Amino acid sequence: MRGDDQQPQSGMFSYVALEDRIPADHPLRGVRGLVDAVLAGMSKDFEGLYSKVGRPSIPPERLLRGLLLQVFYSVRSERLLMEQLNYNLLFRWFVGLEIDDPVWNHAVFSKNRDRLLNQDLAQRFFAQVKAQAAGLMSDEHFTVDGTLIEAWAGQKSFRRKDEDEGGGGSGGDFRGELRRNQTHASSTDPEARLYRKSAGQEAKLSYLGHTLVENRNGLIAAAMTTQADGRAERDAALLMLYELTRKRSGRVTTGADKAYDTQDFVSTLRELGVTPHVARRQNGAIDERTSRHPGYAISLSKRWLVEKPFGWLKQIGPLKKVKLRGLAKVDWLFVFSCAAFNLIRISKLRAQSA
Repeated sequence: MRGDDQQPQSGMFSYVALEDRIPADHPLRGVRGLVDAVLAGMSKDFEGLYSKVGRPSIPPERLLRGLLLQVFYSVRSERLLMEQLNYNLLFRWFVGLEIDDPVWNHAVFSKNRDRLLNQDLAQRFFAQVKAQAAGLMSDEHFTVDGTLIEAWAGQKSFRRKDEDEGGGGSGGDFRGELRRNQTHASSTDPEARLYRKSAGQEAKLSYLGHTLVENRNGLIAAAMTTQADGRAERDAALLMLYELTRKRSGRVTTGADKAYDTQDFVSTLRELGVTPHVARRQNGAIDERTSRHPGYAISLSKRWLVEKPFGWLKQIGPLKKVKLRGLAKVDWLFVFSCAAFNLIRISKLRAQSA
């Protein structure tokens, strides 16, 4: 019998709870449980950000859940996120809104979000997420690498530092001009640097994102962002490994590509109690004393694990070209997105072991 396509007046009441509309096996259910545990542990951190008097703002827990949805579903702006929250029941459930709750104005959401745009809060959120991965992460074997993050600034904004702003300058015609970070800066994002990741590639205004990944399940153990230059990857790796090893006594290993095979980097790693399993290059610092051990080959075979987060952060996440300006905000976004990646991985790993 053919069904009836007539559309009568919509009902005024719904007797199905929002919780019942979300499938029991939906991937976000596991993530929501993790996020609730993380945010509960950060309640005291949130208290210090808000005044005791005045009009209540958007709860920081709902702000962060909304920002996580932006990362998970590649929502490119707060305006589109608010549009989705208006009619997407899954998004409402994850954020914590009931069916009839009003959705915030996108400008209000952005203004409240800016309160949370600080690096310390992002690192605390990342640390709370990492604490949820107890038993899933290796505490001895790691891999380090960096990736290029294109800045929210165009090539035409990269002008001479001594150029008169009111004089008009050369505009977009920079053909034949020698442009260097020492003499030029972007008028849009002064902290971005002109940089190319490898020979033959286009130089872009960029930052560098760095991750330290454990070798068991590919979870991110540490993350940070720096300005783009030739030493930033090695310097960031040393900082992350120092923070990792300063409270422990045993040795750890770290794998890396050939760009890290320099005398100063390898010697500093050994001073930190880290065994450098760095890919060898001609006349590099790694010799047979390190490469003859079976663990060296195993570490190099695990190097692909560090590329998986970069691919996810740029294809799914917001880091192919960031829409924030300034090192502090880009670092916040990078660390927060790395925490989002870990949430997805932890949820999947728990489901597999259940």
